[in-house]
Amino acid sequence: MSYRPFPLKEGVSFDLGVQFYIFVGTNSNTDQNIFVDLTTVKNIIFDLGGVIINIDYFKSIRELEQYCTAGHTIEYSQRAQSHLFDLFETGNSSPEEFRQHLREAYHLEATDEQIDEAWNAMLLDIPAERIELLRELGNKYRIFLLSNTNAIHMKRFNEMVEHNFTMPSLDSLFEQAYYSHLIGQRKPDAIVFEQILEQNGLKREETLFIDDSIQHIESARKVGLQTLFLEPPLTINQVFRDAVS
Repeated sequence: MSYRPFPLKEGVSFDLGVQFYIFVGTNSNTDQNIFVDLTTVKNIIFDLGGVIINIDYFKSIRELEQYCTAGHTIEYSQRAQSHLFDLFETGNSSPEEFRQHLREAYHLEATDEQIDEAWNAMLLDIPAERIELLRELGNKYRIFLLSNTNAIHMKRFNEMVEHNFTMPSLDSLFEQAYYSHLIGQRKPDAIVFEQILEQNGLKREETLFIDDSIQHIESARKVGLQTLFLEPPLTINQVFRDAVS
């Protein structure tokens, strides 16, 4: 990232010599403006939840807790979660095992269908302009998807894409999609980023990683990737508004 000390609106882009910068926000600690120089970027790795899909973690927790019979609270958020969620997100438990683990750990009295519906409640919507943006970016960059997710959520978001955008799956927008439950690794483990770089012959200094979780951003920075912390209300459409024109 590059820094310049003058005010702009988020998403504004401009040329400085041969460099093309996009203003993405202000550092809350230093009050400096934050820029990404897209002339150095050839590859972009996108997170899914909070970047492409609008998400509300607490909506699922509230719905699941309605089925708890002993006043239990469920530990699951953007920054921290209990081990049973980690197991599911790394493919070390099946949907059937995950549901049973929830019942046992939190004294849930719910059918498979009720659990799935509550678990999927956090997946809100995929704005059409984000799908169109990804299509356009795919013509200019090598784009990839990296998501901490699970089998139940994957089924739902692919249903959303097929129903709303007549695409076979979300994967079709990307050169390669990496889902934690299929690769057996999850962010922020550095090995995830190293795997993508190695498998696709990407140079880390030419690769931009976009995520809405700061712990994932910090890990990617240590690996040597360029990073963009997509902190609400900033969206990818604001960031790339002029880059695809």
